[in-house]
Amino acid sequence: MTHKTDFKKEIDAYHASKGRYEIVDVPDLRYLMIDGHGDPNTSSAFGKATEALYPLAYKLKFASKQALGRDYVVMPLEGLWWAEDMDAFTASRDKSRWDWTLMIMVPDWVDHEMFAAATEQVAAKKCPQRLHEVRLETLSEGTCVQTLHIGSFDSEAEVLARMHHDFIPEHGLRMVGKHHEIYLSDFRKTAPERLRTILRQPVTAHTLAPRS
Repeated sequence: MTHKTDFKKEIDAYHASKGRYEIVDVPDLRYLMIDGHGDPNTSSAFGKATEALYPLAYKLKFASKQALGRDYVVMPLEGLWWAEDMDAFTASRDKSRWDWTLMIMVPDWVDHEMFAAATEQVAAKKCPQRLHEVRLETLSEGTCVQTLHIGSFDSEAEVLARMHHDFIPEHGLRMVGKHHEIYLSDFRKTAPERLRTILRQPVTAHTLAPRS
């Protein structure tokens, strides 16, 4: 029987605790990625993005098992989120201003040749509308602050405000990169109050400008 790797258990950065902000070092990871803009609740692009990602993620899993003898659990959906004014996440919650990249992590042995072959196979069977917008890319986040949020997405604002305005500056850090969410629950099937989401923010050491 082929061993099945679960990277959620293997990679420390996929572990987080509710009510606790932690500083973690995230390794470079490879993802299927697709971009979009606007409110995920009303944007048709968001739904079509997930429709493109999942078939490709499963096709790569089966290709890895059959061709390489390396099986793994398909990873959860993740998202990078940003806006010109990051208070759009913690104050106004104006989702129409949000930009996003939806992602599913794949093992580092999935190369561009495997990705291209899997894309062709998915397209030949039932081609999702946004399939050819998906790319394979490595994300480098490095040092991050993260916590586990349990509850609806709209109840994240207070947790993020404490992260952005209290924990990060109090630890001599400043925000860089994009807000990152890891959806440990399937939000299509889970009640909002039971959703489990890792909230992550890349950071760097805060450096003071030299005195003149």
